Amino acid sequence: MKYLLVIFVAFSITGLTHATDRRGRLGAGMSSQLQTGQPSISFKLQKSKSFALGGVFGVNSNEQSGGLGGAIKLYRNIFDEPQLNFYASGLVGFISKKTSSVSQSGFQVDLTLGSEFSFRGLGSLGFSFEFGLSLNKIDSFVVETVGNNFIIAGIHFYL
Repeated sequence: MKYLLVIFVAFSITGLTHATDRRGRLGAGMSSQLQTGQPSISFKLQKSKSFALGGVFGVNSNEQSGGLGGAIKLYRNIFDEPQLNFYASGLVGFISKKTSSVSQSGFQVDLTLGSEFSFRGLGSLGFSFEFGLSLNKIDSFVVETVGNNFIIAGIHFYL
């Protein structure tokens, strides 16, 4: 329900947003897309009008509940609306999670559709939301749907 609310709010404020051409700009920020559940550092580099390359890395050294993860992400812009950029993306990564007695590792593959938008006057900040499918394995293989609001999908500051 909260994901639907986030999508509704994002579409209801389209009058305050505008699509921004970020070709050649590096975005650095945060994301929580890895299945380890920890906040991660994220980057996104818009290589052309159609493609962007990104990455996510997170680490927690707690011996009882820590873990780490890293992933590479490829973005393909589907089309630009006057207010939003719509894209498809794929994420492939390695994830590891610790519990009090065991350390487990596995993988994560996400296929998503999403959008990135900026508020007028804050063109260097990009807010994303995504939805799609995740295939991941830490202790067992799981296929699940994902709906990531802009706090989870990512917020990037473009240099």
